[in-house]
Amino acid sequence: MNVFAFILATLLLLSACGSNAGGNGGNAAADASPGSASPAQGGSSGEASAGDKVKISFIHWRGEDAEAFDSIIQKFEQEHPNIQVETQVFPSEQYQTVAQAKLSDGSVGDVFASFPGAQFEALAKAGLYTDLSGESFLANFTDTLIEAGQKDGKQLAIPYQLVYNIPIYNADIFERYGLTPPKDWDGFLAMAEKLKSEGLIPIAFPGADIGPGQFMNPMVMNNAPDPDIFVKLEAGEAKLTDEWWVKTLSQFKELNDKGYFQPNALGTKDQGAGALFVQEKAAILATGSYQLAQNKKSNPNLKQKLLAPITVPADQAVYEGIHTTTFMLGVNAKSKHPEEAKAFIEFLSRKDIAGEYANATGQNVTVKDVEYSTEELKTVAEWTTKKTRFQPRFTIKNGEVQKAVTNSIQAVLGGQSPEDAAKEAQAIVDQQLGK
Repeated sequence: MNVFAFILATLLLLSACGSNAGGNGGNAAADASPGSASPAQGGSSGEASAGDKVKISFIHWRGEDAEAFDSIIQKFEQEHPNIQVETQVFPSEQYQTVAQAKLSDGSVGDVFASFPGAQFEALAKAGLYTDLSGESFLANFTDTLIEAGQKDGKQLAIPYQLVYNIPIYNADIFERYGLTPPKDWDGFLAMAEKLKSEGLIPIAFPGADIGPGQFMNPMVMNNAPDPDIFVKLEAGEAKLTDEWWVKTLSQFKELNDKGYFQPNALGTKDQGAGALFVQEKAAILATGSYQLAQNKKSNPNLKQKLLAPITVPADQAVYEGIHTTTFMLGVNAKSKHPEEAKAFIEFLSRKDIAGEYANATGQNVTVKDVEYSTEELKTVAEWTTKKTRFQPRFTIKNGEVQKAVTNSIQAVLGGQSPEDAAKEAQAIVDQQLGK
């Protein structure tokens, strides 16, 4: 019996020595990455032991950037072998409605992008941003271009893209007919009439989805040059029934009534309007610089530039265009892997990586000292010296108010008078203000 007890004790000891202390059922070797690091270098933030591969989720809305991000993520994972980045992409309109629900339990979107304005405010109010104030990688960004991600003295999100929300025009078509970007509203109408007389669609307008929210910005910028006009609207200090918005709606109606938009503009989505421009059936696309690269990919012969409608006499124009800092990167406050998420944002903030992203996607970025190589990005760079204002629509913090504003544009294109459309929109604003 003593011999048997000795053998049994020995077997039990050997079994204990052979067990996996990592807690993976003896299969840790199959899941282990080639090395480990501190959290700042991609190591575990406490949810997994050293050597485990941590998966983080990155969600955004730019499907056209998937190839560029795949390449960048591959490089990130090579540098951080114990972090795996999984991406999930939603259409932009859908993203604005589903992002908050997706982020709420922390299982999705360790790193996530957000729009400035109403979405940023809603996510901040829900407590879904990790405070990034004091992170060393903030020094890689131009200070003035990341202000849209600040709230209550904290840097909650970091805008990654610098875009111009003004129409794109076909420079070859303009040259063919001796046209230049107009300096006033009469000139804009004359330009559109000339294009129409030549059998072209003057302006491809995606009225069914993104068009109203994009084109409203340059249309209103000089009619209401006060950059806080929509802030005052939400404070009850301005009204959509005032002259500045009624005039803007009247000018939308004028463009539509004179046939300067394509037929059934209200039924045309972004993709359809883009196709008209890429096929050179339309001379202008009423969206923004973010579509330059996509257009060029579809038609390599396109020569594109940017213009903004000047809705007032030239001597009354305060602004030349609209800019937005958007695609705001944040770390989910409910993430189980915040350090790994920050490591990914730090990687994106490096000027060589930001440059790779910019030149692959045609998006200017907020990172300092990036070198742009494409024709489209150099075109956008021309606008950095012009007087532009931050996108007015994104100064609207209440989603219902924002919707009322853009819906009033669609109402006018559908036949309603500017006065009535403005009155109905203001009623929604009043309701939101509790009046």
